Amino acid sequence: MLKIYHNPKCSKSREGCQILKDSNQEYEIVEYLKNPLTEDEIKDLVRILKINPIDLVRKKEDIWKENYAVKEMSDQEIITALSQHPKLIERPIVVKEDKAVIGRPPSLIKGLF
Repeated sequence: MLKIYHNPKCSKSREGCQILKDSNQEYEIVEYLKNPLTEDEIKDLVRILKINPIDLVRKKEDIWKENYAVKEMSDQEIITALSQHPKLIERPIVVKEDKAVIGRPPSLIKGLF
């Protein structure tokens, strides 16, 4: 089953949900702003995405620019920041078993089918 980490206020995330709906595949929606991810869940996403934690950060968000952008941060510190401020997590993220993509552009999601 597919899982989408979704922010309903984000147009790209809504597009990602529509792609999944149109695919007729089963999927689960995780509204990570309502139910923030733990540090371990973020670490798992980073591992499955095969990226560095910094690549999961929305660097244009005010929270990032005001509190973190000028700091030298370890991977663990970035993961902690993402856990404390879920709005900083790139979206949408779609996971299928041991594969995942950040749906930017949303069409990348189709590569998981």
